[in-house]
Amino acid sequence: MRKLLVRGGAALALLVSSLMVSSPARAGNIMDDPPSDRIVIDLVAMAGSGCPPGTAAVAVSPDNTAFTTIYSEYVAEAGPGIASTQGRKNCQLNVLVNVPQGFTFAIAKVDYRGYGLLQQGAVASQRANYYFQGMSQSTYVNHPIAAPLDDNWMFSDDVPVAAMVWHPCGERRNLNINTELRVSKGTSRDASYLAMDSIDGSITTTYHFAWQRCR
Repeated sequence: MRKLLVRGGAALALLVSSLMVSSPARAGNIMDDPPSDRIVIDLVAMAGSGCPPGTAAVAVSPDNTAFTTIYSEYVAEAGPGIASTQGRKNCQLNVLVNVPQGFTFAIAKVDYRGYGLLQQGAVASQRANYYFQGMSQSTYVNHPIAAPLDDNWMFSDDVPVAAMVWHPCGERRNLNINTELRVSKGTSRDASYLAMDSIDGSITTTYHFAWQRCR
């Protein structure tokens, strides 16, 4: 059984600092419990070399606290006999979170998970950003992944309250999620790869909600 290897984390404040928020949140306004009405999320579109059509899916947790994305063909690789184009894979997901009337949400935390087989000397990284449709696209947060590695990797990014970007109340705006995996052989002589998927489907990316009543 694969063990989960925590490689570290980075705050998402830099990721969201360039976005404008129409109704800034204060810590006292964030709800302790999510809305009781069932949250529905639709995967509107997917594109990119890391997620060909039909190879990604989204699902909301039963308690409305988060939603997950899972991939089945998201692998970047590098090494002898492997085309250089295989060293960078990306995925762009466009999702619609159907929010109960009178509520809004922000992304409070993101957990990224995957698996890597990196030879000594290989260079690898995972990048990500997200933004609401019609808002300024934020800069990527970059997570270097150290070699050698033959295990799961994980990053958790927490968003400070002051930096949370809230879905505009009463508007219909999709959430764009962009991720990227990169691998280069560096000084290594053997093949390496980095994956944001797993054989048994147990490795997912989880986006944790913060909820607030519209003002």
